[in-house]
Amino acid sequence: MTLRRAVSAPDAAAAADVWLTSFAAALPTVVSPRSADEVHGYFRDVLVPLRETWVADAGAEGGIVGVMVLHDDELSQLYLRPDWRGRGIGDRFVALAKERSPGGLSLWTFQVNKPAHRFYERHGFVAVEYTDGSGNEEQEPDVQYVWRP
Repeated sequence: MTLRRAVSAPDAAAAADVWLTSFAAALPTVVSPRSADEVHGYFRDVLVPLRETWVADAGAEGGIVGVMVLHDDELSQLYLRPDWRGRGIGDRFVALAKERSPGGLSLWTFQVNKPAHRFYERHGFVAVEYTDGSGNEEQEPDVQYVWRP
C-alpha cells in the first residue's frame, strides 16, 4: 500500500469513485447534492490540481482504495473503499496529515457519522462546534473537529 499525491486525470477519476462508493456506504441517510458526474468534475478540476490530494494505492491488488485532501490546515474528503476499511489506511492518512500540518488540523464530519467521530477522537481530535447543517451543501447537521499538537 502506497500513499502518494494524486497527479493525473485517472487518479482523479479513481479518487472520485472511492468517494462515491464510500459516501453511499457510510452515509446512506445523507443525500449528496452533486451527481456522480459533478463529483468526478470536482475531483478532476478542483481537488487534484488545486489541493493537496493524496490517494492510497494498492497497486495490482486493488488500485486506488482511499483518498484524503489537505488544504492549509483543513483535512477533508477522507474516504476509503468499504472493502478496504479496517486495514490501517485511515490511520496512515491521519498520520500523514499531522506530519504535513504539524501546527494543527481541523475537519468537518456529519453528526450521523458516529464511526468517523470515534475514529477522529481516537486520533486526538476534539469536537469544537456542532451546527444544524445550514452551512453545508447537504443541509445535514455536522460537527467540526480540531487537533492541536
